[in-house]
Amino acid sequence: MSEAVLDDIREARAIAILRSHDHAAGRNALAAAVRGGFRVLEVTLSTPGAIEIIADLARDDRLLVGAGTVLTGDQARTATRAGARFLVSPVLDVEVVAEANRLGCIMIPGCATPTEMWNAHRAGAALQKLFPAPAGGPSWLRAVLAPMPFLRVIPTNGVEVENATEWLAAGAFAVGCVRSLFPPDELAAQAWDRIEARARALLAAVLD
Repeated sequence: MSEAVLDDIREARAIAILRSHDHAAGRNALAAAVRGGFRVLEVTLSTPGAIEIIADLARDDRLLVGAGTVLTGDQARTATRAGARFLVSPVLDVEVVAEANRLGCIMIPGCATPTEMWNAHRAGAALQKLFPAPAGGPSWLRAVLAPMPFLRVIPTNGVEVENATEWLAAGAFAVGCVRSLFPPDELAAQAWDRIEARARALLAAVLD
């Protein structure tokens, strides 16, 4: 399963990452992203009813669904039972990585330095989340990957439609789209048509 998940993320090149304080708004925003073409979705556990949303989305075999803000083994188990096929965290916790591996689920821990990325790789994390965005952005990532090209890094902060291709050209495995896809003001305004248009623009940029 893990290799298939990696292949799907590599092919998609972009992940829609939802962080919302409103359950209904989160569902509608994700639906707009799917209409715009996204097939890889991450629902952060800080979103109300996140497990329910994950379970519902996981029933659609066109979609690859993951859980974000996974900080404990219990959360990893709950999300995986709901249908999450990858787990994301803002930090590196080797015990959570080990639990994800035991569950047969891809773990993407948050890393802010080359040392953290190396430690995540050694702990068995197939992918590494670059968070937060470093000064220099794509240039910084290119410098890190020069001596460690085996790392598979996904930036999830600082990714915009204008620079998504720069991140990928620098060696990013894929990019995570948070505010660039789901701006808080558009979520609050329930501007689902604008979010759908953003999705189309982001995917046009990364898949061109």
